[in-house]
Amino acid sequence: AARVLQGLGAAMMVGLSMALIASVFAPGERGRVLGLTVAAVYLGLSVGPFVGGLLTHGFGWRSLFWTSVPLGLGISLLSLFLLAREQVPAQREPFDLPGALLYGLALLLLMLGLGQMPSLPGGGLVLAGVLGLGLFGRWAARCQHPVLDLTLFRTNRVFLFSSLAALTNYAATFAISFLLSLYLQSVGGYDPRQAGLILVTQPAVQSLLSPLAGRLSDRLEPRLVASAGMACTVVGLVLLAGLGETPDLPYLTGCLLLLGLGFALFSSPNTNAVLGSVDRRSFGIASGILATMRLLGQMLSMGVATLMLALILGGAPVSAAVRAPFVLTMRLTFLLLAACCLLGVFASLARGSVHQPPAAGPARP
Repeated sequence: AARVLQGLGAAMMVGLSMALIASVFAPGERGRVLGLTVAAVYLGLSVGPFVGGLLTHGFGWRSLFWTSVPLGLGISLLSLFLLAREQVPAQREPFDLPGALLYGLALLLLMLGLGQMPSLPGGGLVLAGVLGLGLFGRWAARCQHPVLDLTLFRTNRVFLFSSLAALTNYAATFAISFLLSLYLQSVGGYDPRQAGLILVTQPAVQSLLSPLAGRLSDRLEPRLVASAGMACTVVGLVLLAGLGETPDLPYLTGCLLLLGLGFALFSSPNTNAVLGSVDRRSFGIASGILATMRLLGQMLSMGVATLMLALILGGAPVSAAVRAPFVLTMRLTFLLLAACCLLGVFASLARGSVHQPPAAGPARP
């Protein structure tokens, strides 16, 4: 129940934070601010495990939650009193409760099923989730004010391909840390603290470079910057497939640096493209769909990784005793994820232009 409540709060924050930014910054400077926001997120991901380890070691695991309470309350009060009140363009529209319930249930079944793959119940849940999404699509097409406006996918090319690019990017990358953590600890013999310090390289690089990528997306077409980032990610995944049964830390660190560069070049420019392709009234919907693409991609990525582990290792636990088969599984998974990310490069390039050319001024006499 506590995790459900946390998920509700996280959905409110993740689904609306980018929409708030888009509503108060002009398109010409939106990429810079989105880059700073993405940098803050990945700075938190970099610092969080380190601080969490110190708190757990000194005060126990419950201290992780107690310290979050005053921080959360403080930020909530600051937001309440310092953020300006926004005019809501759709304030007179009724809320689509049946559509929201159907959509939420379908996504829940899909994610639960992906987490249980490749078992038969997992396959049944995935099928039920897909059917539920189909029913929701039919409902949304008939509803006058659907909770999720699917016409954006049919009529907005930039929005469609930017969302597909986000889905494929997260589907190709989320399982990287999971597999490398198993590789370093169970195969390489590193303890969790050492493995965490090695893996923090990627989010640290992303937090440093995301503001630069956001600025670039204000000056260049976001599709070019984001596509370059996905191309770097493809190369990084292919290089990770070259890891051997004994960890080569300089080689692995170089791969993580390249992946951090790829993630930085993709995240904020792609978000900038999504929000720049819709009008102000659709900022909330666009931000929510982008968050959904990210979560679905993450679940698909973990589903692929667990499926590969089940097919090759069976039920054997990952340890030094199965070093060779695990490394084979990891290599094949990275190559499969690289192929998925390569498809995302084409989706990113196909989205079209976001920046409008400047209007021509009057001709000089």
